[in-house]
Amino acid sequence: MKLIVGLGNPGKEYKDTRHNVGFLVLDNYLKVDYWQEKFNALYYETKINNEKVLFIKPLTYMNLSGDAVVKYVNYYDIMIDDILVIHDDIDLNLGTYKIKKNSSAGGHNGIKSIINRLGTDEFARLKIGVSHNRSMDTKDYVLGSLSKSDKEQLMKLQLDFDKIIESFIINGTDKTMNIFNTKNK
Repeated sequence: MKLIVGLGNPGKEYKDTRHNVGFLVLDNYLKVDYWQEKFNALYYETKINNEKVLFIKPLTYMNLSGDAVVKYVNYYDIMIDDILVIHDDIDLNLGTYKIKKNSSAGGHNGIKSIINRLGTDEFARLKIGVSHNRSMDTKDYVLGSLSKSDKEQLMKLQLDFDKIIESFIINGTDKTMNIFNTKNK
């Protein structure tokens, strides 16, 4: 079983913000309107390549994302190697991404929460660049809306994100990192 987590904040006021890139990627990948709610997260369950896959969007707000993630991990007995977290990254330029494992939170409160609650940083992450305006407070920047051109640039990468999710499910983290981190250079 795989767990794919898209990070973001619940509520219409956060829908198109930089911090909600994880939600955006899952919504565009799945293209479903019906999500169920359990363990303080929205979830969608499906089978891909004969493997059960859970997609979740925590409803806990970013800094408590780990609370929802750990409930799914414990309830479904999901291995750390079977978790992929998709999130924004201000240290990457818009239009770039990186797949990582065994790395620090890099100041991202959602990742900090997940590391804290799982007790490990060894889960896979798809970090999606949203750039950073250093003249703004970081909180204000990540909670700011994506511009139309920023959204268009991210949508151009959606096919890559779709392939990354599918590769992770079928091939695991290491092979996915080898394929897509090389491609994105």
